[in-house]
Amino acid sequence: MRRIAPRRPAAGAGAAQAIDLGVFLFTALAILAALTISPSLLTYFKIQYVTAGGGFYEKLHPATYFVVLALCLALLRNANPVREFVRIFVSSWAIPLYLACWLLLLAQTMHLERPFTGIVDTFLLPPLVLLAIWQTPSWGRRPLAVLLHVLILVNVVIGYYEFFVGHRIIPLTLGNILVMGEWRSAALLGHPLVASGLLAGYILALVLRPQLCPPPLLRLPLIFVCFGSLMVFGGRTALVTTILIIALAAAFEMLRLMRGGRVPLPMLIFGAVALLGAAAAVFAMLDLGLFDKMLLRFSSDKGSALARVAMLDLLSHLDWNEILFAPSVTRANALQSELGLDYGIENFWIACIVQFGLLYTALMTMALTAFFGMLLRRSSPAAWALMLLITIIAMSSVSFSSKNIQLAQFVILIAVLLPRAKAAPATVRAAPMRQHFPARPVRAGSLP
Repeated sequence: MRRIAPRRPAAGAGAAQAIDLGVFLFTALAILAALTISPSLLTYFKIQYVTAGGGFYEKLHPATYFVVLALCLALLRNANPVREFVRIFVSSWAIPLYLACWLLLLAQTMHLERPFTGIVDTFLLPPLVLLAIWQTPSWGRRPLAVLLHVLILVNVVIGYYEFFVGHRIIPLTLGNILVMGEWRSAALLGHPLVASGLLAGYILALVLRPQLCPPPLLRLPLIFVCFGSLMVFGGRTALVTTILIIALAAAFEMLRLMRGGRVPLPMLIFGAVALLGAAAAVFAMLDLGLFDKMLLRFSSDKGSALARVAMLDLLSHLDWNEILFAPSVTRANALQSELGLDYGIENFWIACIVQFGLLYTALMTMALTAFFGMLLRRSSPAAWALMLLITIIAMSSVSFSSKNIQLAQFVILIAVLLPRAKAAPATVRAAPMRQHFPARPVRAGSLP
């Protein structure tokens, strides 16, 4: 009888540790690139990312390259990369569904002769970066969270600097157009609305999940500083949405207290002091003029309301065939120019109908719903607030309908800062033998 040799491991302990380290490093580089390398920065360095010309390799964001490298390394953990590929990409039914809908959108994009690299960074990067974060070893999750905190705070500091000094670190551009006379800061995120949306999500994460920064003496000033940066970045939708969600959470907390909930006395005292400090900070910001330009954004929107009316009028110029399967690129661009929508359509779904058609917009909406449903099931309940913020941003701005990595940035924020807490293992205490069964007296002569 032939002796069967024992199966050898796919890689030694040293090789496995090197692979884990490589996955962690490339994922960290992807997060670093996503929060520091904007389209404006690439344009500033003459990289044709959103402008015409250049090679194919220039049309993909650096974060996409790092994420692909991280996932390729993760496939080498076992001897069979195909089996590892199936294990990673079929970890949830939402991932194959999302990729199938994305492939159909890719086919439609190529049929309409549109540049297909835009849907790579916009729609393919979010699930890939999520899988890369999930493949990061457990010891690397906390360093990724620290890195994300640092990058967001760096953008906040740069935003304040640009606002008060009046000098931009990176010139603000929309394609080839250099934007002049814009007071709103953009920092390293490239656009004021992108920066304000990400900061709003970060503030909600800090408010609704205190475990991110447990000491109140550190967390509350951090929230106030980040909230003040929303005035600097000038995002009205992000500001109003953040205030409403925080007010709703506070109302639920007050209702809990009114129904008999308890709160520690030191926490109550600290809350009163914090409210007084917040009021003083608001008056100080008013004195510094931090709110002046932001308040003007509400009184004079520079044509944003008219642009939202025009985008509804745009659909009336299309017949049913064009609504279902999208008009030609030439006709869509001509209609946008005629209606004054050269800078984009400020609604994700209407913009997608114009670009890809109602049928493919419905497919991607279904895919995004399944994808975020999967993400929410594996995240803290606080992620629901960020999901509401993402939906409102998608309804009120160009957002994910243009070539950008904003959706991937929100996915990074949720996956890194708001993972679902693991339940502590239940401890079972062993009961002594015969605890509830006292011994019976034995009579003489009863033994066999």
